[in-house]
Amino acid sequence: MATGDIDDLGAAILARLDQKNARRETIMGLSRLLVQHAARAIRAVHRAEWTAAADTLAEARDLVAQMHQAAEGHPDLQAAGYMLDAQKELAEAHLTLALCRGEPLPGPQDLAVDDASWLNGLGEAAGELRRSALDVIRLGDVATAELILGRMQEIYTLLTTVDYPAVITRNLKQTTDMVRGVTERTRGDLTVAAGQQQLKAALSTFAAQVAPPAERQ
Repeated sequence: MATGDIDDLGAAILARLDQKNARRETIMGLSRLLVQHAARAIRAVHRAEWTAAADTLAEARDLVAQMHQAAEGHPDLQAAGYMLDAQKELAEAHLTLALCRGEPLPGPQDLAVDDASWLNGLGEAAGELRRSALDVIRLGDVATAELILGRMQEIYTLLTTVDYPAVITRNLKQTTDMVRGVTERTRGDLTVAAGQQQLKAALSTFAAQVAPPAERQ
């Protein structure tokens, strides 16, 4: 048995594994940065800091490009949980911005994410829409809250049409169930707010009708 062949093969394998491990460490670092950028962008959206959100997401796009480059040629790294989770967070941030601004939604190819990441990101964005709906309800803007609820319902309707095994959609059903819950809770909050608004208007009308003539002027 030629031990030299074993040594040479072993050295080559170790060199390749070293390189792959270095790529993995790079991807993990980039994925953490990507998640942080997505979170910052979403916070900016809820503060209506549109330019800051867009700038942060532009930086995030550079990060995801670097991540794909590092994983190129390594399907197992491309399918690693930390990489896919980062893509989902990126999709959520982009979709939250578009939904809150009433802009066209970027597709999976626009964001360089796969379909499952995009769909799960869309579901998570529905949760962020609930926060936006509650914010405008507190301001008494029931009409805008109704529009937001309509978008949430559209998201839920789309997600319910995706009927594939969990291994393909990465447990999209769990996300869909979450969207159904937040949509129904938002509908309930909006119903209460609309009722209160109607009651307030009715009381104001009644008060005006029964007020003495001098007070009506």
